[in-house]
Amino acid sequence: MIKRGRRLRLNSAIRDMVRETTLNSKNFIYPIFVVEGENIKNEISSMPGIYHFSIDRLHEVIKEVEEAKVGGVLLFGIPKHKDVCGSESFAEDGIVQKAVRKIKEINNDILVITDVCMCEYTSHGHCGILHGDYVDNDETLEYLGKIAVSHAKAGADIIAPSDMMDGRIGFIRNALDTNGFKNVSIMSYSAKYCSAFYGPFRDAADSAPKFGDRKTYQMDPANRMEALRETEMDIEEGADFIMVKPALSYLDVIRECRDNFNLPLAAYNVSGEYSMVKAAGKQGLIDEERVMMEILTSIKRAGADIIITYHALDAAKLLNK
Repeated sequence: MIKRGRRLRLNSAIRDMVRETTLNSKNFIYPIFVVEGENIKNEISSMPGIYHFSIDRLHEVIKEVEEAKVGGVLLFGIPKHKDVCGSESFAEDGIVQKAVRKIKEINNDILVITDVCMCEYTSHGHCGILHGDYVDNDETLEYLGKIAVSHAKAGADIIAPSDMMDGRIGFIRNALDTNGFKNVSIMSYSAKYCSAFYGPFRDAADSAPKFGDRKTYQMDPANRMEALRETEMDIEEGADFIMVKPALSYLDVIRECRDNFNLPLAAYNVSGEYSMVKAAGKQGLIDEERVMMEILTSIKRAGADIIITYHALDAAKLLNK
């Protein structure tokens, strides 16, 4: 007797009924780059369809997020001035702090996540305080705590530390709790790899290191078990969400985290992954929409509950048709 698996693929009604993995726009988080100035909506050359927004034009992208029924936004700020300690990152009138307040003024129900790191704000482009050419872990924690508290004061719902310093989650959790923000969640970049896929982001955020690299604090792309150790430490320190970044080349790590931990799991479909699809689509080498949806489905199938992606608006519009 022939076993006929094709019976379950006979027509669209059957295929829809037995589909094992489904995408929902509410599971998407849309990254937004905010800059100082007025009347700015400038397309980022390395990331077609993604823009720098000034505060006074945030209402435009927030309206798109609302209409697409996307789950929330993740904010990255590009300041006018940088210094060795990234002081604009924790200033009350810092670019992200102003953006959070503006978005909450537009719609208080929009879920706002803020990236907590120093690389966009430091004159040297590294994610912490330097001693010589080395990023000092423990001194950096003090600054990360100040950044997190300043974001919470502005109204952020979730704080997302992306620096990969040891002990940062526990330090930030204590700083938030001590300052009266016990209900502000932490989404930890638990397994963040030192990846070549971040190139377009560093262009967009002006955050490339001025010397060296980030291999002493971001993870080696060859390591899988280390991701589990890092994630377990973050959970023990109080993380509410865990994350794997990048997503597409690390689907095995997403699966490992899903199988080993029961916290909500995010995956970051990063700038290089996005820009490759856009470039190949522009050249007519691929069906851009189908490839986009296939990639996002693979990330969800690997075990991610939440997908942070620059495709969020386009994918959501397709899903909500």
